[in-house]
Amino acid sequence: MAKRDLAAPRWGMVGESFSRIRRASPIARIAPHLRSRAVVAIVFALAMLFPIIHQNDADIDSAANALTFAALALGLNIVVGLAGLLDLGYAAFFAIGAYTYGIAASWQVAPEWTSFWEAFQWLGLVARFHETGGDVVHFQVSFWLMMPVAAALTAFFGVLFGFPTLRLKGDYLAIVTLGFGEIVPIVVRNTPSLTNGAMGLNGVMAPQLFGWSFGVDATPYYYVGLLLVAFLILTSQRLKFSRIGRAWMAIREDEVAAAAMGVNRVKLKLLAFATGAAFAGATGTLFVAKLQTATPDMFGFPVSVMILVMIVFGGIGSVWGVVLGALVLQMLQSWFLEDLSGWLHALGRLVGVEWLQRVELASSIELIFGLILVTMMLYRREGLIPATRRVAALSLDEQNAPVTSGGFDGLSGLGALDEALDTPGARPLLEIDNLTVRFGGLVALRSVALTVPAHSVLAVIGPNGSGKSTLFNTATGLVPAEEGSIRFAGAEIAGKPPHVVLERGIARTFQNIRLFPNLTVLENILIGMHARLHTGALGALLRLPATHREEAAARERARGILSIFGNRLLPRADHVVASLSYANRRRVEIARALASQPKLLLLDEPTAGMNPAETLELAEQIKSLNRLGLTIVLIEHKLDVVVNLADKVIVFDHGEKIAEGSPAEIRRDEEVIRAYLGRSAAIA
Repeated sequence: MAKRDLAAPRWGMVGESFSRIRRASPIARIAPHLRSRAVVAIVFALAMLFPIIHQNDADIDSAANALTFAALALGLNIVVGLAGLLDLGYAAFFAIGAYTYGIAASWQVAPEWTSFWEAFQWLGLVARFHETGGDVVHFQVSFWLMMPVAAALTAFFGVLFGFPTLRLKGDYLAIVTLGFGEIVPIVVRNTPSLTNGAMGLNGVMAPQLFGWSFGVDATPYYYVGLLLVAFLILTSQRLKFSRIGRAWMAIREDEVAAAAMGVNRVKLKLLAFATGAAFAGATGTLFVAKLQTATPDMFGFPVSVMILVMIVFGGIGSVWGVVLGALVLQMLQSWFLEDLSGWLHALGRLVGVEWLQRVELASSIELIFGLILVTMMLYRREGLIPATRRVAALSLDEQNAPVTSGGFDGLSGLGALDEALDTPGARPLLEIDNLTVRFGGLVALRSVALTVPAHSVLAVIGPNGSGKSTLFNTATGLVPAEEGSIRFAGAEIAGKPPHVVLERGIARTFQNIRLFPNLTVLENILIGMHARLHTGALGALLRLPATHREEAAARERARGILSIFGNRLLPRADHVVASLSYANRRRVEIARALASQPKLLLLDEPTAGMNPAETLELAEQIKSLNRLGLTIVLIEHKLDVVVNLADKVIVFDHGEKIAEGSPAEIRRDEEVIRAYLGRSAAIA
C-alpha cells in the first residue's frame, strides 16, 4: 500500500511535467485557428502535388472519382447532417445535374436550324451543322457555364421536391425521398427523345480551357474536382458556423423548439434542400463531363445509400469528417479491395486453395459498406471526425468554486415597449378573449379570458392537466385555437406561426426542457437570437465586415446573458448542453429565451426539479428581470414562488378559469381549495 501511495504523486508529477513541455513547445504557442489553417494548407498542397508525384493515370482517375463522391457527401451532409432531413433519393439531384450538362453538350437533341438560334451561335452556345435533311442545331454549351447553371436548376428542383415534404419527418420523409430517387431514373428511361433512354447519352463534349480540350486525361478532371471540393468545403464551413447553420442544426435537434426560437422552418428546410441539390448538380456536371456518357443505372438507389454511408462513416454534420469518409471508402473500393483481391489470389495459388483464387472483394462492396456501418454504430457513432469538438472538463477548482451571482447590466432595454403601451392607463400588453382549444372531443381550454398589463408578473396555477401549458402553446402559435382572440401589443397574433410570434416579442420556456442537446450552451443562446440577427445565406458565404461585426456582437451579448447566472453557465459556455445538470439546463433555457430580447416572457414551471436554494436564487433572478421592465407570465406549482413573484394569480381547472386575484385572495378562495384538495377540504 505504501508503495502505491508514493507512486501516485510521482505519476502525477510526470503527467504535469509532460503537459508543461507540450504547452512550451513552439507548435503549442501558435493560435489554434492558425494551426488549423496551416494543416489545411499542407493537405491542399499535397493534394495539388499528387498527380505530379504519382504519375499513374489509373490512380489519378480513381482519386478524381473519390473527389466526386466527396463533393456529393458534402451536399448530402447539408441536408442530413446539418438540417436532419433524411434523404434517401439524393442521387436524383446528381442525375439531374449530369443530364443537364449531357443534353446541353451532346448530339442527343438536334432541332432544326432557324434564325432563332443565330444569337446563340454568336454566343458560342450552339453550332450549325449541315445534314441531308437540312441544317440542325448542335448544342455545345461550355462546361464552365453549365456547372453553375446545373447547380441552379437542381436547386430549383430541390425546392420543388422539398415543398410537399415539409410536414414529413423521420421514416415518412425517408420513404418519400426514396420514391423521388426512383422516379427520376424512370423518367430518364422513358424520355428517349431527350435522354436516349436506357441506352444513355453518348458523345458528351469534354471541357475546354483556353482552347485546350481535357479529352480523356484524368489529371485535369482531378484538379477540377479538387477545386470543387475545396469550394464546397469553404461553403459548408461558412454556412455551418453562421446564423443559417445554427438554424439548420436547431431544426435537426428539435423542430418545435426551433420554431419557438424564431426559426422559419419552411424557409430553412427549403434552403437546405436547395443547397444540397445545388452541390449535387454541380458535381453531376463534372461527373458526366469526365465520363462523357450518362446512363440511368449510374444514379440508382445504391448511390444514395453509398453517399449516406460515407457521411455516417466520416461523422454526421462534420464537414471534414464527411470528406475524409468519402475519400477513404471510395479509395477502399477502387484501390485497396482490388489490391487485396490480388494478394488473396496469390495466396490461394501459393497454398493451393481454389476459393481464395476466385475471391473478388470489389463485387461485395455493399456488404463491406454494411459491415463498416454496423461497426461504426457499435463502436464510434460520432464518426471518424466528430461534428462537435470535445472541450476539456472543468478543473476541480472550477467545479468546487463558490456560486457567484451575476449582474443584469448587459440586459438594458429588456421588455422595451412602444410609448402607446408604456404609459399609465394604456391597454394591456397581452389580451386573450374567449379562447377555446379542442383536441378531438377533449376541450383543453374553454372560453378563457385574461389580460396581462405591461411590466407585471402574472402566475397561472392549477392541477396537472388543467390547460396551463396549452395556454402557452396556443399563445405562441404551436397549437391552433378553435375560436377566440389573442392580441399582443394591440395586434392580433392568433393563428400566426411560432417564429412570427417570437419576432413580435413573445419568448417562452417549456414544461419539459426543450434545448438543443448536441449543441453547446453558447450555440443554444445564439439560436435564441436568430430573429434579431440579419445575416442570410449569401452574407454567411461572403463574410463581409458587417457580418463579422454582427456575429461578434451576438457572441458578446450571449456571454453577457450567461453572466446573469454568475459562474454557473459562463465557464460551461463551450460544453454541450446534454452534459449539464438539470438545473443548469433550466437556466440555459431561460437564457435562450432572453436572448430573443422579448417584451413578454412565458416561463413554464421554471423552478421544477430545483432544490430550495436553487429555487430561491432563480426566483430572485426572475424578480430582477421584471424590475428591468420585462413582463412575465409563469406557470408554477411552488406556491411560495408564486406568492413571492406574482402581482396577480389566475387559477385553471379542467380548461376553465375558476379564479383570479392577488396571491392572498387566491389562497382563501374556496373554488381553488376544492380544485387542489377536493370538495371535503373546501367544506372543512
